[in-house]
Amino acid sequence: MEKHKDIESRFRYELKSGGISATTIRLFKKIINDHHRDNYREMPWRRTRNPYRILVSEIMLQQTQVDRVLKKYAEFITTFPDLQALAQAPLSKILRVWQGLGYNRRALSLKRLAVIVIQEYAGKLPAEPEKLVRLPGIGPYSAAAICAFADNRPRLFIETNIRRVYIHFFFAGRRHVRDAEILPILEKTLDRKSPRDWYYALMDYGAKLKREVKNPNRRSAHYQKQAAFHGSTRQVRGLILKTLLKSPGMTKPALKKTLPTISGDLDQVLDGLMKDGLLQRKKGSFIIP
Repeated sequence: MEKHKDIESRFRYELKSGGISATTIRLFKKIINDHHRDNYREMPWRRTRNPYRILVSEIMLQQTQVDRVLKKYAEFITTFPDLQALAQAPLSKILRVWQGLGYNRRALSLKRLAVIVIQEYAGKLPAEPEKLVRLPGIGPYSAAAICAFADNRPRLFIETNIRRVYIHFFFAGRRHVRDAEILPILEKTLDRKSPRDWYYALMDYGAKLKREVKNPNRRSAHYQKQAAFHGSTRQVRGLILKTLLKSPGMTKPALKKTLPTISGDLDQVLDGLMKDGLLQRKKGSFIIP
């Protein structure tokens, strides 16, 4: 990274001076694209333009490492090859395939999304971001990413690797960098002819930075240290769902006996799972619908 120090200083100087020159933009793109050409990360969702498959990858990648998604993506797509299959599947079957990815509400959101798209959009995922963001589990980032990756449209979005790249090059020494400061630079440097490949290049460079320098994202105003998983409510929720997938119809006393190490208020956790739609209670027993 030493060889880029002069470049980073130039970028910072131009920003303070009120703009970024066309020469600097070309230089930045060259750095990113040169790395991408020799260090492209092969992933199955990068080989498709199928909006459904890209949707699945984007939801899986939320708060989950790429390596874990790579282990599950193919199985999920094989089991649920389209929105129709996903909409018709019981949640219990979807969660069995989802095991290992965590944040099980994402799987529920995918099923609810599939049902809505089948009922309201004739089974075709909307192509407009303003419609996509109204679907369960899709925020502004995911909507823009789906448009960029499925249709190669020049939409602006920031995710963790992209944020890391721009903070590293343009905000060295700065703390509390807001995404609102990054977006104008992202817009100026966006490859409008091939945004899909440009975003992949940025993400790959961001992954490289994570391994080689102190994480620039710690200087983001939006940075939040992830809470410990062990002993958390999230862990308890996952253990309960995993247990009920193996043994449906367990009562609360049976769950306590099966999971003696669970700490905290079991009633509160069970109520939360039912409120989210991940559990149902029938005659004192709990099942996954």
